[in-house]
Amino acid sequence: CLATLIIMLVGDTYTLINYVSFINYLCYGVTIIGLIVLRWKKPKIFRPIKVNLLIPITYLAFWAFLLIFSLYSEPVVCGVGLIIILTGVPVFFLGVYWRNKPKCVNRLIEAMTCWGQKLCFVVYPQGGVAEEE
Repeated sequence: CLATLIIMLVGDTYTLINYVSFINYLCYGVTIIGLIVLRWKKPKIFRPIKVNLLIPITYLAFWAFLLIFSLYSEPVVCGVGLIIILTGVPVFFLGVYWRNKPKCVNRLIEAMTCWGQKLCFVVYPQGGVAEEE
């Protein structure tokens, strides 16, 4: 969010749309690669929808062409898009990967979570008895 706010203050909306488009297409391709890997490594797991592998492989070929063309035609936009994605890596390590955090860090994360839930009107139910209205 902070990176997006900075880009919105400095750049124009067209550039932000280009950054987000590159990020979206990159994530779509990684998702399709994950689908193919799971079909190959775990063929017996339950899948509610199963498609012929020719469809994702064809999609992946077109995706690779478009991604390489994007990297060739607009390397700066793609680079900034990758930097935007990489800003999430420290957040992942601080919030998810680091298990034995000090109590002050846990309290800060909980306070930020509570603030975000109040700001967006999103609150998960607490594990208690349901209240009657």
